[in-house]
Amino acid sequence: MFRISAILVILLSLYSCKSQQTTKKEVQIAFIADAHLQDIFAKFKDSDYKGIPNPVTGEYANIRTMNSQLHSTRIFNENYFAFLEALNDIVKRGIKQVVLPGDFSDDGQPVHVRGLRKILNEYSQKHGLSFYVTTGNHDVVRPFSQDAVKTDFLGKDGKEQIISSSSNNFNKNKSELEPIITADIKNWGYKETINEMRDFGFFPKKTDLYWETPFSDYHYENYNFEEAQKESVLEKRTYLIKNTNLYLPDVSYLVEPIKGVWLLAIDANAYVPNEKLSGESNNPHDFSGANTGYNNVLIYKRHLLNWVKKVSAEAKQKGKVLIAFSHYPMVDFNDDASPELKQLFGANKMQLQRVPDEEVAQQFADAGIQIHFGGHMHINDTGVRTSAKGNTLFNIQTPSLAAYMPAYKILTIHSDTDFEVETVVIGKVNKFNSLFPFYEEEYAHLKEIKSKDIWQKEILNAKDYEEFTNWHLKELMRLRFLPEDFPADFLKSIENLSGKDLLLLNTNKTEIDSLLKSNSFTISDFESWNGFDMIFDFYRLKSADELAFSKIGNKRLKEYELICRQLKKSDNPKVVLWAEIFYKTMNGEPSDHFKIDLKNNKIDNLSVK
Repeated sequence: MFRISAILVILLSLYSCKSQQTTKKEVQIAFIADAHLQDIFAKFKDSDYKGIPNPVTGEYANIRTMNSQLHSTRIFNENYFAFLEALNDIVKRGIKQVVLPGDFSDDGQPVHVRGLRKILNEYSQKHGLSFYVTTGNHDVVRPFSQDAVKTDFLGKDGKEQIISSSSNNFNKNKSELEPIITADIKNWGYKETINEMRDFGFFPKKTDLYWETPFSDYHYENYNFEEAQKESVLEKRTYLIKNTNLYLPDVSYLVEPIKGVWLLAIDANAYVPNEKLSGESNNPHDFSGANTGYNNVLIYKRHLLNWVKKVSAEAKQKGKVLIAFSHYPMVDFNDDASPELKQLFGANKMQLQRVPDEEVAQQFADAGIQIHFGGHMHINDTGVRTSAKGNTLFNIQTPSLAAYMPAYKILTIHSDTDFEVETVVIGKVNKFNSLFPFYEEEYAHLKEIKSKDIWQKEILNAKDYEEFTNWHLKELMRLRFLPEDFPADFLKSIENLSGKDLLLLNTNKTEIDSLLKSNSFTISDFESWNGFDMIFDFYRLKSADELAFSKIGNKRLKEYELICRQLKKSDNPKVVLWAEIFYKTMNGEPSDHFKIDLKNNKIDNLSVK
């Protein structure tokens, strides 16, 4: 009896050990895109200027005007506090790996890149976080360093303050205050930015299990850190620009920070050469910016596709989980409404020039990318494409902390085929309103000089950061999007109509009564909102997708759905397009909390409705 019991104990022990060996621990990775960090408390290295004192606390800060924020798709100032809040939240959750898919800085200005590096170093040393970063169009504006100027910093008495890297690139006659000259406001190029951020993935570290670039000539089996270091120098990481004799850096890399997980950082900045070149080797003005993304990658950086194919094949052969990230989306981010948006608004409106061609998704899916995290658009979205060869790509758009709705993503790797993605809204932010006294002075100045289209002061009543970003989007829509994007005649035709008016546009009284009854509505439900509210909710849905559902409310969403159904019957083609666009924007793929099943190429919504 004793012998049998002993054998059972040994067998159970062996089974337990085997079970522990085969069960992999879940890995979590946080993704923070488009932080656009400006170090608002930084000091310039070559200037005594330290900003302006807070009217309440006396603390000096270097911030941009509220007016500039409300005309931009990104917040410049308060996102500093939101970034720290997100990092603190990641620390509380015990997540150790953090990915920043580009636009980590604002225009690659030295003062801000240094500030970001200090923050990341602090969280690395104090909390053991590891950061993996790739470049966006605002990190390396041009491939080489160039002079730059910002005319919209906030200065004394609420006036605009010019800060420039040179005294030759602004109109001195338009300056109310004496301009500040500092090299710290330049746009750094690859060399300077990558060197400053070298500890965050761009170069190999001893703790990495593996690291390579598209230009490395070693293999996984014979990897050693010293060889990787030699191959990592920027001079060895360049590609020939099509139809020129010019070479540009490409700082893409592959890293294995945790056993079994490969992070593929794609530098998708593709700079287009001008027709007429200067003949100089490092002239930043020989190239356009990189904000188009993957459409130009297919033209100017084809080497990346070959590298991705190689990496994907090796990952599969070696049993590695491959997660790709870059700054730009690989899949249409408009819930497949881009054709209708183009017809209604025009090809150069609504940031449609940034929509990747279908060929992008097809080629990268066939190259082996299955899960890709992108940024650039400051939106929450999921796009899915299956190629003609049957390969499926899941493109996950990570929201920006500098826009509505401020959030980051958490990827949980349950197994080689099962993944969970959760979106964490950063709505409560410590000190988010600490800069508001500055804006009070700015507002008073704008009123005094009778500024045109002054921003609405109600934004300073925001109770938290989420509400602040909601106000930011609303003012951005009023001050910029509506005047620039919407056809004036179409806007005029719907902006001031009530929901009831919109419902009656293409419906007779008898049909209305039947519709309302069958959908448990009353006509008064549609009298409490108008076309402007619908347009604003369209922008909220376009920006935040499912994250906006609870803010708009299920009842209102159902009202919009009914309106869209009726408007699609209109004989006005613009009204029909608007209805189709709005309906598609309400009904995209899961984007808040969802599961990806790579075995069956399925996506399942885990959000509570």
